[in-house]
Parts: sequence; structure tokens; C-alpha cells
Amino acid sequence: MSFDSQEEEDSLEHTLLVWEKAAKILSENEPPIVLAKVDAHDAQNKDLATKHGLSGFPTIKILKDGGNVIGDYKGPRDADGIVPYVIKQTGPPSLEITLTQEGIALVEDYGFAIMGIFPEFSGEEYDNFTVLAERLRSGINFGHTKDSKLLPIVGDLSSSANNGNIKGPFVRLYKPFDEFFEDFQEFDVDVLEKLIEVSSAPLVTYADMGHYYVRNFFHSPHAKALLYVNYTSDNYDALKATYYDVAKQYKGKGVSFFMGVVEAGERMFESLQIKVDQVPILIIEEKGFDRRKYLKPKVLPEQILSFVNDYKNEKLQPYWKSEPIPEVNDGLIKVLVRDNFQDIVFNSGKNVLLEFTSSRSLKRDKFGSILEEIAASFRHDGDDEIMIARLDSDKNDAPTENFEFIPFATLYFASASGRVLPYKGDNTKEDIIDFIQKNRDTMPLNDSSSKDEL
Repeated sequence: MSFDSQEEEDSLEHTLLVWEKAAKILSENEPPIVLAKVDAHDAQNKDLATKHGLSGFPTIKILKDGGNVIGDYKGPRDADGIVPYVIKQTGPPSLEITLTQEGIALVEDYGFAIMGIFPEFSGEEYDNFTVLAERLRSGINFGHTKDSKLLPIVGDLSSSANNGNIKGPFVRLYKPFDEFFEDFQEFDVDVLEKLIEVSSAPLVTYADMGHYYVRNFFHSPHAKALLYVNYTSDNYDALKATYYDVAKQYKGKGVSFFMGVVEAGERMFESLQIKVDQVPILIIEEKGFDRRKYLKPKVLPEQILSFVNDYKNEKLQPYWKSEPIPEVNDGLIKVLVRDNFQDIVFNSGKNVLLEFTSSRSLKRDKFGSILEEIAASFRHDGDDEIMIARLDSDKNDAPTENFEFIPFATLYFASASGRVLPYKGDNTKEDIIDFIQKNRDTMPLNDSSSKDEL
């Protein structure tokens, strides 16, 4: 098994020790519960890892019914937490609530809980609720009752929803933010799951809410709006209130909202080359590989809604990060930046071998000296149809229409006619040159003399 860092290796060793401790305790449970471990790097287990979508390690999955039911493990990572969590997963997916204190305990356990209220514990609505509970139980507590008076009272105490006289069937989601609970009368399993997913996230995730909420925000599959402010600014309260109102309008419409102070955005500011004097700044980052970004520096409260609306209506121009175009660019390796990428790679009429690298990566020099030698070799032979170029992905956003790359030591070849190929071969001078020669386009004689190197 190989590791990208000592930190990753130490993490795995710690997890294995914790796993063995928990396994010993659970083996003595009645009935015994089995904890297994699989080396996903072993060639014999590759199909298993692919089947379950495993890419990061260590990963914990819960398998039931002979492997037909698979759930994500969302519990603690220490033995004292793993044991009760796993034992709970072997019980019924939803707990029948017969006492007020049982309902309170269910909510207080995680802060989240889902309660089903039914006239009888039978019928389509109840059966679908049980299916949903089994599907989501790894991340949230479920309970059910016939008596709405047993529901925990939260939020607005004067609300009619808190008076215990409402009749089922309905589902109540308890959550530790916003309106504190939300009721649903939809019992299609997939539709109800989607409603719960949307309502389980805060309308606005604040940077100081804690790791759980911040992590979930950044792992969200939706586009992300991020507002960074100074607490001491005169319009802080107006920005916060307006931002919350906009988030409420966009609930369930594919945009998640985050708000934090300047310190919470330091890494993003550095990555996007944003200056502190541009705060308050609103950033929208798209989902998916492309992850285009849209910026509104010095945003005013009254501009927030129109900016988000313009984004949804595709009226905004994306922000691209770029270093300045070099005034002199005649070295063996051409310097690529965002603003000269199109001209050098696609408009120069050259066959271009380009490297996406990272100024912060330990692997930056993986191809460094080899590419210098290759460029020198082509120059020595008088072959000006081949160009070697390099882009620092930390400081420049590369066009993503033709490239799928990790931000360090990745080679692509763009032929003179515009064909784009990822490099396939060993990291040797001979293999790279052979790849170039096999995939290059031969330029017409009148073109080679008319297009100068950039």
C-alpha cells in the first residue's frame, strides 16, 4: 500500500488500531457484530472499491442484508464512539416514542431528528417512512408516535404546531437552526428525502457554526455563494439580514449560502488573488469540474439579490485568475498564464506539450529537468514546430473545456490542428519525445515561416 504523505499513513495506522479495539468489543456483543477491513489498494479488491465508489482512505461503510443495503458511516472515529453507533445500526431504524423524555432525548442526541406521527403504525405512509428511516439512519435519528403531544416543543412556543393537537400522518424534521423544525406531509420516499436534504442545511452556513456545518456546506453539490465581511463595518447587520433573506428566497433552488469574516476566507483570498480592501465581497462558485467563479467586490446590501439573480440568469462574466503576461517569453519553456493560454496553445500554429504544475507542490519538479532537455533537443534540431510550455495552476485558472487535470505535474499535448491528448507514457525523455512525434501535426511550409513564437 502506498501513501501520498506521512500524515496519511499515520492516519491509517491510527484508524486500524481503533478499528481493532472496536472489533474486539463488538465481537462480544449479543449477538456478535463483525467489523471487517479490506485493502482497497490490493489488485484483488479493485472491483469492490469501484463498485462502492471508494476513492479516499480510510473509508468506513455499513453493509446489511448480505451487502444488498450499503450505507455511509457518519459516526465518531474513536472506539468509544464506533461501538454504540454500530450497535444502534443493528436495531430498528425508527424508535417508537411513548414518553415525552424519549422524544427530547432523540432530538438532543445529535441536534437533528425526524419524527413521524401516524394514526396507526401501518399503511403506505408508515411503510414509506420506515424505508426512509433505513436509508438515512446513519446520519440522523428517527422516531415515530401516535400522539403528537409527545413531540418535543422547540422554537416559537405559541405556534399552533407546538400545541400537541395536530393530527397525523406527517413528518417533522427537528434542526438546531433557522425555524428549529419543519413539517412535511409528503410520503413519496424520494421526494421526502430531497425535502429533508434541503431543509437539513442552514439557510446560511456561518463560519463560526462549527466544522460539521462548514464541511457539509463545502461538500454540497450545489453552487456556492460566499459572503466575506468585516464585523466592524457599518453595514454588517444590513448585509447579514439581507443575505439571509436572499438565501430564504433561494431555498431549494440550487445555491447554498455561506457567510464569514475575512479571516475565514484567507485561503480563498490567496487562491483567487483577492485583496482585503475588496471586502465585503460576494463570491459565487459553480459546482462541477469547471467551478467557475463570479465576484462582486465591495458589495452593498441592496446589490446582493440582483447579483445572485444575474448569476442564475447567466448574465455574469466569470472571474479568471491570471498572472501578468510575461514581457519576455523566449526561454526553452514558454511561460503560460491564463491570459496568454489561448494564444500560445491554440493560436500559435505550434504543436504544444504543456505541463500543469504547482508552485506549492512537492512534485513540481517531476518533469522539470526532463522538459528542459526535450525543449533544448528540439531547438538544437531546428524544429520550431514543437513548443514546450508550463502553467502554474496555483496562480492561473486554465480553460477546462479540453483539459481534465490535477494541479501538479500533469502533461497534455495540443497539436497544431487543435487536438488535445493527455500524455500517456513513462516519465522519461525518450518516451515523451516519442509521444510528441507520434501525435504531432506537420505544418505547411508557408505557415511555419509566417508564425513566430510568442
